Order: sequence, then structure tokens, then C-alpha cells
Amino acid sequence: MFNPGMANMQGMMKKVQKMQQEMLKLQEDLKNRTVEATAGGGAVTVVVTGRKTVEKITIAPSAVDPDDVEMLEDLVTTAVNEGMRKVEEMTEREMGKLTGGMKLPGMF
Repeated sequence: MFNPGMANMQGMMKKVQKMQQEMLKLQEDLKNRTVEATAGGGAVTVVVTGRKTVEKITIAPSAVDPDDVEMLEDLVTTAVNEGMRKVEEMTEREMGKLTGGMKLPGMF
């Protein structure tokens, strides 16, 4: 005897498996992407990977003032935090395209 409910369930399971595979592929892709953030009008530039690691920090010579190291520290901190925020935003945006905006716990 044919059970239409079972066929629907199997179809849904295939879709879920496909989405899981696509999400894993996208997560790997995102890890290899980078974002750039700046602070102090470009005095400090930070490149952050999708793995949430700082890949590069560039400091303009004009930002280096031996009498005001605290300002440079603040600029670096601001740029790094902005880079991390951009990675989160990129990840949410890209995953949202795949999940239709649905937040899935533990996925990202």
C-alpha cells in the first residue's frame, strides 16, 4: 500500500540533507574569505579572515606618535573589533541566503 505521507517525508529528508551539504560547503568557503576594516580614517587597516583570525594589520606612519601610544592602541582595537563584526555580518548574510533567514543553532 502506498503511503503519501512517507513519500513527502523522504522528499523533505533529501532537501534537508542537500541543505546541510550546501551549508557545510558555504561554511568552508566563508572561512577562506576576508574582510577589511579601518579606523582613524584609514590610519589603521585590519584584514580578518572568515575563521575570525587577523591576517594583517597596516598602520599608517602618521598614526605612530610615540607620545600617544594609547591612541594607536585604541585605533588597532577599534579596527580589529570592526573586522570581527564584519565577519559575523558576512556569515549571517550568506547563511541567511541558504536558510531563508532562519537561524539554526550551532551552525553559525
